[in-house]
Amino acid sequence: MKKLISTAIPALAVAAALLAPAQAMAGSAEGKLQVKVMGTAVLPDGKIVEVKNDPLGLTVGANTKANDNYVPTLAVEYFATPNVSVETICCFTTHGVRGTGTLAPATDIVDHVMILPATVTLKYHLPLEGGIKPYIGAGPSLFVVFGEKPGSSVTPLGVTKVKMSNELGFALQAGIDIPVNDKGMGISLDAKKYFMDTTAHFYAGNAEVLTTKHSLDPWVLSAGLTFRF
Repeated sequence: MKKLISTAIPALAVAAALLAPAQAMAGSAEGKLQVKVMGTAVLPDGKIVEVKNDPLGLTVGANTKANDNYVPTLAVEYFATPNVSVETICCFTTHGVRGTGTLAPATDIVDHVMILPATVTLKYHLPLEGGIKPYIGAGPSLFVVFGEKPGSSVTPLGVTKVKMSNELGFALQAGIDIPVNDKGMGISLDAKKYFMDTTAHFYAGNAEVLTTKHSLDPWVLSAGLTFRF
């Protein structure tokens, strides 16, 4: 929690700096465009759900877990009607993968993997007294994965490269927008649950020595400032 707060505070400070000049423009609580700058916790799973290639039997009784990460995010939302909008987010999140079960001693299987979660959601907002708007949403997401590096637990075994697949999945979303003033500034709390797998390919030279499918399925929890105009 302290790490999330320490990440969110700089993000909110940047948001305030960005939104302050915009507030002098034509901000409106009923504007069609809304921008959000938030601090975000990315909480993935990472467990093995299928073993596709394991000639040495390395995964018997084994499993894996991806670490959590805390990042700034930017969201841009267009309101087609007062209660229906389309939103997309932009962020990069970096994770590592460790072993569990019989792989528990392997604390560094993948020490760096960067993910761009390209996501678009269709949202419905329920207007309440005082301009407060809880919402729900859903939509597709493409996880673009790059920068993977084998960790120190597998390089002594001869692993020289790891590649994780890009995948198309789905996200469910819920949250609330709370107005701060009548100029379009507000506070947003947002939660997304992704349903997303990836396949990891481990290589020793040019030979693929292990192939496993993993459930990522992260919770993505955000809080930050909004400006609508």
